Amino acid sequence: MDLLLTGQRAVVTGASRGIGLAVALGLAAEGSDVALVARDAAALDAAAAQVTALGVRALPVVADTSDDAAVRAMVERVVAEWGGVDVLVNAAATPAGGPVPALADLTDDAMRAEFETKVLGYLRCARAVAPHMIAQGGGRIVNVSGLAARQSGSIAGSVRNVAVAALTKNLADELGPSGVGVTVVHPGLTVTERIPALLAARAEAQGTTSEEVAAGLGAATSIGRLPTAQEVADVVVFLCSPRSVAVTGDAVAAGGGARGAIHY
Repeated sequence: MDLLLTGQRAVVTGASRGIGLAVALGLAAEGSDVALVARDAAALDAAAAQVTALGVRALPVVADTSDDAAVRAMVERVVAEWGGVDVLVNAAATPAGGPVPALADLTDDAMRAEFETKVLGYLRCARAVAPHMIAQGGGRIVNVSGLAARQSGSIAGSVRNVAVAALTKNLADELGPSGVGVTVVHPGLTVTERIPALLAARAEAQGTTSEEVAAGLGAATSIGRLPTAQEVADVVVFLCSPRSVAVTGDAVAAGGGARGAIHY
């Protein structure tokens, strides 16, 4: 299937590593030009080199999505250089999967930090690109959230991801009549460059091996293993495509299947 992404102008936040980088590379492989946004200039340049190697334009932009002025300046730069934005993928967030504080140890500031980047950051980026998408007659916004929206265990993780899903539905209903589709993708634990250290830490805490921890985590999925960043990115890239116009406002899980759970 031709995803009709050739020549599309995409902005991907959190694009220097992990799922964000995988999405940037996936869009580039389909022929899209990609503006890569993150805070680490050196990592961005390395990621941009991978994108240009696929034969499309890459524009690395250093910006912190917790800063509204920086977000607006980033979008204006992309529009100035490329004439518009067709796709926005919000993937910039503090990593999940670390130690979960008990209620007594969860501070207001910790919750605010989660919202500044993942919820308000996504809102800032959508707010900045939406007028350009509306003016040109359409576009696609995909918010990368997480399966913590569907399970307990981390107050901050659950609340921030549920908030992203709520943000997504509201944006979809408002922007849909103008031709802008908005969806949210919920990855679970995903194989990225940070997984080896995470597995090692859990293995040490449990007195076992990284291989045994990985096997246990994989057993909790329908596919029997953790999905890779590229496999999650494949789902995101399809939702960035004009082919996905029938899907908007909804959440798409991309965690390899939660065994036993039925979501309808």
